[in-house]
Amino acid sequence: MTSTRQFQIGDHVSWNSEAGRVSGHIRAVHTGDFGWKGYTHHASQSDPQYEITSDRTDHVAVHKAGALRLLPEN
Repeated sequence: MTSTRQFQIGDHVSWNSEAGRVSGHIRAVHTGDFGWKGYTHHASQSDPQYEITSDRTDHVAVHKAGALRLLPEN
């Protein structure tokens, strides 16, 4: 299933994590398969994965568009 929403580098987004709702900024967009923490993640031009840095910590997460919500910039 492909996502219809496309995000861009710098977008402020939120997602659900084990610790609750987290927010951060997109720092990279992957449009091809890539290695991440020992695993191959599958992405394509029509179904990219987004690399996001958390607002609260230095943690970096990778998610598909369906897991993300765009937040307004303050």
